Amino acid sequence: MNPTVSFVVPCYKLAHLLPECIESILAQTYSDFEILVMDDCSPDNTGAVALSYQDSRIRYIRNETNLKHLKNYNKGIRLARGKYIWLISADDCLRRPYVLERYVRLLDGHPNVGYAFCSAVGLLHGKETGVLDYSVHGDRDAILDGRRFLEKLVHANTIVAASGMVRKECYDKVGLFPEDMPWGGDWYLWCAFAFYFDAAYFAEPMVSYRRHDMSMTNALLNSDIGACYSDDIRIPWLLKAMADATPGCRRVGRECLRSIANEYAVRIAGKQYKAADHRVGMSLGEFESSLNGSNATSSEKEWVRARMYGRLGDLYFGEKQFDMARDAYFQALRKAPFTPKVWAKWLLLSCGRTGIGFRSRLPRRAP
Repeated sequence: MNPTVSFVVPCYKLAHLLPECIESILAQTYSDFEILVMDDCSPDNTGAVALSYQDSRIRYIRNETNLKHLKNYNKGIRLARGKYIWLISADDCLRRPYVLERYVRLLDGHPNVGYAFCSAVGLLHGKETGVLDYSVHGDRDAILDGRRFLEKLVHANTIVAASGMVRKECYDKVGLFPEDMPWGGDWYLWCAFAFYFDAAYFAEPMVSYRRHDMSMTNALLNSDIGACYSDDIRIPWLLKAMADATPGCRRVGRECLRSIANEYAVRIAGKQYKAADHRVGMSLGEFESSLNGSNATSSEKEWVRARMYGRLGDLYFGEKQFDMARDAYFQALRKAPFTPKVWAKWLLLSCGRTGIGFRSRLPRRAP
């Protein structure tokens, strides 16, 4: 008989952290699960650690060659027998013994909910560093309407991957991890699932996310920053295409364009990735080439240009590059003259120190 839940635990050179992950799962009050330890041809003693547990629910799978993380994830998902799939890396762990019970109870009772997630706590050098602010979606548990949630999620990935348990039906409907998205594959899937399913949020931080030198995040930032750069722009474009093809998703499509414009602006300003040693930039020519190569309509492209220049002006102002900010606002007004807020910002910067001082005292708003 198949288990209700499959934990897929990808592991590469993480044998020293694997026990904490496995034991946090074995400690759960809900016990109808399997654990698939997906050893991606690790050169360490991952196999010995996994096989040391005398528990029939643990399945150890070793790849003959190193598949890299996305192919390893997908292999684990294909092998999973559960109705629900929880993908949690060997360096992360569950921090409450009742989290699985709460997740299963909710998904069993709400077939319209495709996945559940919670806020998370950071781990650094074995010690908790506090709740990760970006993972907080309010102080109360909630079932989030998928489309409404998607309107926010297209702007940034605010779900800690280790905290999410997914209905297998979601993968059947949308597909597995896109293997050409090494950086943003999880963000893409959370968004794609939300086109068809609602999401459940638990306010209590019941999962720990570990930061360390060998984490997948650090590995990508230090070895393939171009992949991060590519995914962050490509994903909102893909979601825009999905919104265009899905009835009732006009608002989602507009938020995708807003996200796209903002992403271009932060690139042109020079985005600094956390944990990376350098910025990744984009020229205005590259921006135009990328935008013109999209499937957006002419009016959508003009809207993106205007929004991008307006956001770029805000970024330059924040860096005290006032002349560049004023020029960016001017370009935004050329594309969209009937934007009072941009007019106000441009006029204030045109008034010299007095205007700059007044603008600096205004509260900052999210993009």
